[in-house]
Amino acid sequence: MHPVNFLKHDTAVIDAGCIIGAGTQVWHFSHLMKGCIVGSKCNIGQNVFIGKDVVLGNNVKVQNNVSIYTGVTCGDDVFLGPSMVFTNVINPRSAIDRKNQLKKTVVKRGASIGANATIVCGNTLGEYCMVGAGSVITKPVKPYALMIGNPALQKGWVSEYGHTLSFSTAGIAVCPESGEAYRLENETVTKITGSIKAI
Repeated sequence: MHPVNFLKHDTAVIDAGCIIGAGTQVWHFSHLMKGCIVGSKCNIGQNVFIGKDVVLGNNVKVQNNVSIYTGVTCGDDVFLGPSMVFTNVINPRSAIDRKNQLKKTVVKRGASIGANATIVCGNTLGEYCMVGAGSVITKPVKPYALMIGNPALQKGWVSEYGHTLSFSTAGIAVCPESGEAYRLENETVTKITGSIKAI
């Protein structure tokens, strides 16, 4: 039996055995399969499919026409843009059963995936990365990386607020919206906590 602390549109189908957090909204014609876990304060848009054993963290935004297949785990605050798709088998064939060959995909906290992007299975997308609309991810993505194209290539770095970061010669950048600072070192970006010296 489902808890009563989330919103479900009358046309949505939620199989028995789903776990759904408080404050989540499930909209028109969406289908959540048995065994999926959806955190609190998520928004599941229209015509969304969430497969068996998929895990979504808290405050995940899933836009219209997204398919999230078995093997996918998304952390808190992930954004999945309209009509983006996850795969879960590398070499699918209709006549060959490969359900025991599913490859896991992990999308870490704060990552955003643009409209019509495709995420090829078996990869991890790092914290707060951003995948451009229509891009195809074929390899792991670093935290804070900006990925664009088919196949997607890294074109820069973004802040937790989604702004492009411009690093000084000292390897420091400041988000223009939040004022938070970041360090680039050895091709890895980390957020700086506490005060920093002038750049």
